[in-house]
Amino acid sequence: MPETVLRRKISHTVRRVSVMLWKVAVIPSFLFIIWCSAVTLFFLVLWYRGQRLASLSGYPSNSRIEHQLKTHPSLSAQLCVPPLRTEGRNIVNDTGSRCKLSSVNWYGASDLFMIPGGLDTRHRSQIAATIRKLGFNSVRLPYADEMVNKNPTMEAMHLGANKDLVGKTALEIFAAVVDALTDEGLAVIINNHITQSRWCCDGMPCDASWTNQGIPFCPVHQTEEDWIGHLVTVMQPHIQNPLVVGVDLRNEVRGLLGSRLWTSWAAAAEKAARRLHLLQPNWLMIVEGVSSANDLSGAAKRPVRLQYDDKLVYSAHVYGWSGWGSLNPYWYRKYDSFAEDMDRNWEYLRENKTAPVWVGEIGSPRAPAARDLHYWKNLMRYLQTTDVDVAYWALNPRKPKDNEVESYGLLEDDWQTPIYDYRLWDLAKLRK
Repeated sequence: MPETVLRRKISHTVRRVSVMLWKVAVIPSFLFIIWCSAVTLFFLVLWYRGQRLASLSGYPSNSRIEHQLKTHPSLSAQLCVPPLRTEGRNIVNDTGSRCKLSSVNWYGASDLFMIPGGLDTRHRSQIAATIRKLGFNSVRLPYADEMVNKNPTMEAMHLGANKDLVGKTALEIFAAVVDALTDEGLAVIINNHITQSRWCCDGMPCDASWTNQGIPFCPVHQTEEDWIGHLVTVMQPHIQNPLVVGVDLRNEVRGLLGSRLWTSWAAAAEKAARRLHLLQPNWLMIVEGVSSANDLSGAAKRPVRLQYDDKLVYSAHVYGWSGWGSLNPYWYRKYDSFAEDMDRNWEYLRENKTAPVWVGEIGSPRAPAARDLHYWKNLMRYLQTTDVDVAYWALNPRKPKDNEVESYGLLEDDWQTPIYDYRLWDLAKLRK
């Protein structure tokens, strides 16, 4: 073959290969980069727009809110009279009258120092009285499994306003706080919140489930049996306290499997409930959804089945960044889209009178950005429409780690002065 012909063929082949590579590699890569850039720009615009401080002009002044809440007892939730059971979509007492849970979360025993927050500043009975003053009738009280494992004796620095508890263990202090709440007439739901004592929740797989068996690097190892044993240990002191009305079995189960976790989680919840009901058959068993408690849709095909049919309550959490893993979080949803998700994820259980649902965590900052207020208004509209039981996150003015301000908190640093603002105003309206 002449050299010139060979060169021409080689050149032609090189051009064909170059064109092919351009089509199968360069162009798709270029388009992918453009797509990623467009998506990133879209979310940056959403983030920027949402970061603007919201106008609260549609709400009364804080002084007006304070006056209204202090002078109108009807804006406080009615106390629940135990024992409680379920009837269709509602939690009721022995006479069949509804007990609508209007709750607040008081955290700390699930966190760094392993005791409820504020005990260095205010006596536990005073904090309980303040919770009642805010209009709540119940408290969700979280704990960490590590608190049960270690059960340390608490230093005086954490108990400056509760000196009678100095030298007590974490479990003894937790029980004393429960007693203070129930002495005030408040119903208490104890919640297994996290495995390791730290802030919840993030992507750490060791704390994403009731068990982390098989994950070798976890700081606190836990089997399913450990988890159930801890529930029994924490609940044991309260068998004879009728105002300890229930157990929130595990906080925000989540993982890469998403909703497919539901089947194994439902089975584990049933197992734990059987053990706990051997201690006290009157306790409500509260089972959260998967995907960080956003999703209870799996209960349609695989419901939780308890020994006592009238003791099951499902629970969901709804924040601005929910639904978990979504590219369209609730911060930015229009109301119809938001409500559609709520209907599909959990409200169908109430609509069908399968079981009550307690929305165990909601929350918004003291100084909301535009996106926060957008989420909050959609949420309040939906909660008013559905008349569902709800718990606000959280009471605490500060987080344990680094004494960081809790922007969602309802109290000033003295653990006594309420922050009378749009959140308490809307929560009070839910009680009507």
